[in-house]
Amino acid sequence: MAAGLKTVILLSFVLAVGFLLIILSCALWHNWLPLLVALTFVLAPLPNALFSHCGADDFAGSYEGGGPVDLGRFITSVVVVTGFALPVVLAHSNVITTGACAMSIIGGGLVYGTILAYSAAFKQDESEFD
Repeated sequence: MAAGLKTVILLSFVLAVGFLLIILSCALWHNWLPLLVALTFVLAPLPNALFSHCGADDFAGSYEGGGPVDLGRFITSVVVVTGFALPVVLAHSNVITTGACAMSIIGGGLVYGTILAYSAAFKQDESEFD
């Protein structure tokens, strides 16, 4: 199924809502530390994208992994968990309020979910004739 214009519009709307929640979590309580969550969720898919092309060959069996691919997935999961845990730790230490924590987590989840949905919707399948 090819992704069309409606998919792009929907994903851009969800991404804008996610960034709006993150920025509002900073601006409403005059504390800009939750903005670090946006940075972590934007950088989260980067290791997966970099390491996904490492270690693949034509003679690989059914398992399409390898050391570099697993390392990329591990680093991505660490960054994603950091993005969810950082607002909780900041709220627990009373650096940010619980409202800012909730808005930051929801906004970060929307941003990361949009990035995953975009990469899944517009993934190019490799042709066997290339």
